[in-house]
Amino acid sequence: MQFGISCSKIDEIGFVTHAENLGYDYCWVTDSQMIRSNPWAVLALAAQATRTIRLGTGVAVPGLRLAPVAPVAANGIATINRLAPGRTFMGIGTGNTAMRAMGQRPTGIRAFGDYIRTVRALLRGEEVDYTLNGLTHPIRFQNTELRYLDLDADIPIHVAGFGPRAQALAGELGDGLITGIPRGGKIPWALGNVQRGAEKAGRKLDGFFACALVNLLMLEPGESLDSERAIAECGSAIMANVHFLVDWVKETGGDPPDYVKPIWNDYMAFHAEREAATAHQKLHESHYSFLDPEEARFISPEMIRNFCIAGQPEEIVEQLHELERQGLNGINFIAPLKQQYRLIEDFSEKIMARM
Repeated sequence: MQFGISCSKIDEIGFVTHAENLGYDYCWVTDSQMIRSNPWAVLALAAQATRTIRLGTGVAVPGLRLAPVAPVAANGIATINRLAPGRTFMGIGTGNTAMRAMGQRPTGIRAFGDYIRTVRALLRGEEVDYTLNGLTHPIRFQNTELRYLDLDADIPIHVAGFGPRAQALAGELGDGLITGIPRGGKIPWALGNVQRGAEKAGRKLDGFFACALVNLLMLEPGESLDSERAIAECGSAIMANVHFLVDWVKETGGDPPDYVKPIWNDYMAFHAEREAATAHQKLHESHYSFLDPEEARFISPEMIRNFCIAGQPEEIVEQLHELERQGLNGINFIAPLKQQYRLIEDFSEKIMARM
């Protein structure tokens, strides 16, 4: 099992170097322009400050810049690869939070697939037909011998997929899958979707990297799930998942999954009371950063059990071993800003050392 952290704050590069020294394997930098620092700036500073930890977007969003944005994003990660060759990767997703924070929908699955294909071809040094403003022309990176960017060291593409079609795209086009627990489904189910995508493309999945964003709560001796400390530590991660489901149910009319039903009706009533014009901003502004004080009442022991890998360290180790047996290669967790240093230190000492 490999272990990752996330850093998206431009003046917290020391957090990445600290994680590297603690033995973490990789770092995601989020691409969410309304609530985070610019990912390319963060990645550049992190590349200069580190030596071994792998660095990449977690995840880059197609719809945020010039649309379609594939050449711009491919240039960005290839430029970072010039600073950190051989330890750069690119996570790509449809942009749930980044797009919804502007009142927009994530990228559709067909456009998402086209985006991945273009990025993959460019990063391999290939020429690809590219359409923009109704005009289609072949494009490729030029002057690569001048080393403005690095295409020599491989840049794996990790496709974010929480549903069956995106997970299948990871198998068809990607070098890895980024999913989530519980939102991405059980690991065997997710990897089954990946395998179907690979079979469609006639690919073998040798070396494929499957990782998941997990919600984590390490209890202290004698601590209960409803302690103030426990709620503060995992609350923002739980609510980030709830926020996604609010938008998903509104747009699809689907039934909310069982794991969120204990609070669903009460939360939707609470959400409806917020001013409609800015509800999309309020819903996502605390995203994996802090627990909205007005939402703290929804973090119950039942919700923690439903959403989190939780327990004493030895219990968490066993849960991670089971995920590893199911085919998961890595996990990442996002700590609230105020707890992030302590949490990665505790996890390294109490969990990673036992794995």
